[in-house]
Amino acid sequence: MFEFGHLTHTGLRRDHNEDTYHGEAALGLFLVADGIGGHDYGEVASALARDVIVREVRDGHGLVDAFRTAGEEILRASRRRADTLPMGTTVVAALVKKSRYEIAWIGDSRAYLWRPGTRAVQITQDHSHVEELVAHGMLSREEARSHPKRKMVTQALGVTDLTQLNIESISGDFEPGAQLLLCSDGLTEHVTDEVISSVLANTKATAQEAVDTLVAGALDDGGTDNVTVLVIRHS
Repeated sequence: MFEFGHLTHTGLRRDHNEDTYHGEAALGLFLVADGIGGHDYGEVASALARDVIVREVRDGHGLVDAFRTAGEEILRASRRRADTLPMGTTVVAALVKKSRYEIAWIGDSRAYLWRPGTRAVQITQDHSHVEELVAHGMLSREEARSHPKRKMVTQALGVTDLTQLNIESISGDFEPGAQLLLCSDGLTEHVTDEVISSVLANTKATAQEAVDTLVAGALDDGGTDNVTVLVIRHS
C-alpha cells in the first residue's frame, strides 16, 4: 500500500552527519531527526530519539508520548555526560495507518503533504526564532529564508526543559496518490517549496527517485548542512 524512498547525506561542508531517520512500512512509522549543530553529540541525540520513538510506538504508545519519553532519555544521557552544553535534536515523525496519517514534530524538521493536482503544503510549523517573527508579521517568508538566525530553534528534545516542551501533532486523510515528505532543514535551506512540489508532482518517478532528486538539489545549491529526505507515497 505504501512506497517510500529515503536518503541522508552529510552535505558538502560538514565532516559528520548528525541527521538520522527511520522508515518501517509494516509499522507505518517514518521519522527524521536532526541533531542540533553547535552542541556536542548531536548525532547521539538524534539516534537516541529515533531508537526510543521506534521502541515506544512498537509498544503501542502514541507519537506525542513517544517524543516525550525520548526527551526524558536524552536529558538523562546528557546528565550522565555532565557536560556544560546538553545534546539535543529536532524530530518530525509520521504514523500512517490505512488512509490516515498523524504527524508529530518538535523543532524545524518539516513535513509536507502533496495531493494529486495540488501543490505540496507544509503541514508542520517550525519551532524557530524566525518562524515567530514571520507569525508576528515582522518578517516576510522570503526574508526568513536568508535571515542570519534562521537556524535558531526554540524547541528541541534534550535542550528544552520537559515542562516547557511543545510537541505538536496533526492528523488527516492520506488518500491513494497522496505523498508525505519528511525532511531536515538541510533540504529546505536550499530547495524551495515550489521545487518540492514539482518533484513530487512527477509521479512517473519512483519515491526513491524523488528523494534522490531533492537531495541532489540541496547539494547542487551548496549543501551547507546535513540533508535527510524521506518520501511516503500512498499507492
